[in-house]
Amino acid sequence: MSAQQAGSSRRTWLAAAGVAVVAGGTAYALRSPSGASGERGVVETAFWQQRFGQLDGSMLSMSAFRGKPLVLNFWATWCPPCIAELPLLNAFFLENKAKSWQVVGLAVDQPSSVKRFLVENPLSFPVALAGAAGTDLSRSLGNLSGGLPFTVVFGPEGEIRHRKIGRLSPSDLEALRGMDVA
Repeated sequence: MSAQQAGSSRRTWLAAAGVAVVAGGTAYALRSPSGASGERGVVETAFWQQRFGQLDGSMLSMSAFRGKPLVLNFWATWCPPCIAELPLLNAFFLENKAKSWQVVGLAVDQPSSVKRFLVENPLSFPVALAGAAGTDLSRSLGNLSGGLPFTVVFGPEGEIRHRKIGRLSPSDLEALRGMDVA
């Protein structure tokens, strides 16, 4: 093996090792949302800086929901389990907004499809458009498969308290009502 080949092989190995370390750190951060030092994790910090377009052209800033418990739901109009759980989420929001609970729907979908859906099925909570980038965001929040629906519950301090891949049930939402959010 020439010196050039050995150097190239070593660089390839070091690059692979670096990727593994980064991936391991990301996986650890997702398992331990508050971070090892007790400070809010990188994932949560990045989430609270996000802004998403709404159908009316305005931007919905996630930072507007800090300090309150938040149910964040990733959904799409082409996803039957997503459509089935939206009325439950809407009822949860209406019943619990006086207790500071917030619900935000992030549509991983085309704006025209979302608009058409919401005209026929209005929701009381804010809906924003995450588009295809919503899949990457949901993965960063712990949805490793990228499947829908996906729900993340944040506590008032901005930390991830709960994640669920798949359709929410009434008992899932009942459990949220009992969550300590003070």
